[in-house]
Amino acid sequence: MKKIFLFVFLLLSFIGFCQIKLVSWNVENLGKSKSNEEIAFMANLLNQYDLVALQEVVAGNGGAQAVARLADALNRKGSHWDYTISDPTSSSPSKTERYAFLWKTASVKIIGKAWLEKIYATQIEREPYLCTFEYGNKQFTAISFHAITKSKQPEREIKYFQFFPTTYPKSNLIIMGDFNCPQSHSVFNPLRKMGFASALVNQKTSLKRSIKNGQYLASEFDNIFFLKSNIKKLSSGVVLFYQNFPSLRHARTISDHCPIWMEFSLN
Repeated sequence: MKKIFLFVFLLLSFIGFCQIKLVSWNVENLGKSKSNEEIAFMANLLNQYDLVALQEVVAGNGGAQAVARLADALNRKGSHWDYTISDPTSSSPSKTERYAFLWKTASVKIIGKAWLEKIYATQIEREPYLCTFEYGNKQFTAISFHAITKSKQPEREIKYFQFFPTTYPKSNLIIMGDFNCPQSHSVFNPLRKMGFASALVNQKTSLKRSIKNGQYLASEFDNIFFLKSNIKKLSSGVVLFYQNFPSLRHARTISDHCPIWMEFSLN
């Protein structure tokens, strides 16, 4: 009987070890304008995850420093965090921004260096940021992306993701971020035909400017795409952080998007 209990304990420990919780968040102008209180709020929210992907880090005006402040706040929560920040994207000065990844070093390990994807830098205004991580002796490559606005037809950029599995054939790709486009759009069909699925379906993620008919959420823009044959989604969801604020206006000082998350294991 003791051997059975020991086996079950080891099995559960192994399963727990091989799961990771990822969160992606368009934080809207993460820079020096974010107060210490706002950074602390973000750290409290993000601390429960193993890997964080941030979009819309300000290219100037303290964007990199804000990520460092966030990492410092996370490190005060009891776990050790590390981070990497991209160079500014190659779009026009008014649109350029940075990406960032933050991770718990006890959960995942970075492999090599993160990089901005330059292959489609002329076709994609804010070229994606990629980073390979390892956990449980298995690796995956996270791709963080912030598309052009809906009025500029983001599908013109999204269509290039169908070529990434060929460009990185040995990588377990997880594509995440703010697509400014719902997962139901036909532009995602090539990825679906390859076996990719979205973590969220029919789930709005951006905030309205004002509450209408009791509704806080506006559009289905943020998502996470993964290859079902290589990655097993265990659960996923949206963090309705605005519920912690007295008004939608106060919540929007943090961001106009909700964080999205997925817990997964690698097959």
